[in-house]
Amino acid sequence: MTEVTVPFRAGQDGYACFRIPAVVATGARTLLAFCEGRVDSAADHGHIDIVLKRSTDGGRTWGPLQVAAGNGENLAGNPAPVVLDTGRVLLVHVRAAATATEAAILRGQVTDADGRRVWVQHSDDDGVSWSAPREITAQVKKPGWRWYATTPGHALRLSTGRVLVPANHTLPPAGTDTGAEPRYNSGHCLLSDDLGESWYLGYTDENTDGYVNVNETTAAELPDGRVYFNTRNDSPAPGNRADAHSADGGRTLVKPFRPQAGLTTPVCEGSVLQLRDPDLLLYSGPADPDFRALMTLRASTDGGTTWRPAFTADGLPAAYSDLVRVDADTVGLLYETGDFSAYETITFRRVPVHRLT
Repeated sequence: MTEVTVPFRAGQDGYACFRIPAVVATGARTLLAFCEGRVDSAADHGHIDIVLKRSTDGGRTWGPLQVAAGNGENLAGNPAPVVLDTGRVLLVHVRAAATATEAAILRGQVTDADGRRVWVQHSDDDGVSWSAPREITAQVKKPGWRWYATTPGHALRLSTGRVLVPANHTLPPAGTDTGAEPRYNSGHCLLSDDLGESWYLGYTDENTDGYVNVNETTAAELPDGRVYFNTRNDSPAPGNRADAHSADGGRTLVKPFRPQAGLTTPVCEGSVLQLRDPDLLLYSGPADPDFRALMTLRASTDGGTTWRPAFTADGLPAAYSDLVRVDADTVGLLYETGDFSAYETITFRRVPVHRLT
């Protein structure tokens, strides 16, 4: 049996729902579990805070809920945390007006001031306290981009020291009907070479024919230094995932995103994590082809070209997830699940590495 705890449960701590998990391990091996605390409902807009719980025993117990990033009664969401070599924890995220629905943003009916904007803050004490937020929108969001979201899940610190945050955006529709919703999402990433002080855009993948629809993206650095990107794909392409590689730390892609039909999954976010010992690339996500259910870890030994099932949590409803290396013997899985809905809890499961090899 694997060890299971429930750091977030809908209806507790003043929040109607918790969604969009992200987890990192600090240099002191403290686990920081982030998610969106949605105050009034499960909706993707409204009064939403980025909340946090800390664990100093590998996820067996969790401290009290903290608000890591608030935006008054508006939205702070899509947490993308990353731990630097210095021990500092960066938290990249988006902010928007509570009334800015996704549909209105896509149709261009939301002003830039109320739309999705990008911010960063940091902690130098293992997530106990957080700096004031600093806006970086002008550095990483092109004029005209409408929808914008970081990750979901953890961001990356590459072996070079570069910080990489996968993200997605939409373009205005072509033609004269500028009030229509764009048909397709596009992908990009945020990069920083100075520990998060300044930021710039890496690759962009803007496929407008709809064959591959780059949406919520996760990334891992492979042992050979390449970056592997895996994305949710809402398109006619085979399967519901697509992937790509970068040989220059995220600045460009070797090839555009292409379908990854080796991962059976519904349309849903997923997470990837590269283990170094053993050399294993992991993917977490629901494994039912049509429903958000059956949370499963898949493993690849060839940089994401082929995949095999490695561990199934259970047969329950399950949706978004994130992966973290807890210690030499354990991988942590933070994921949305419940008995009757995937959005009843955000649960943490300790998975022994030997179960995955």
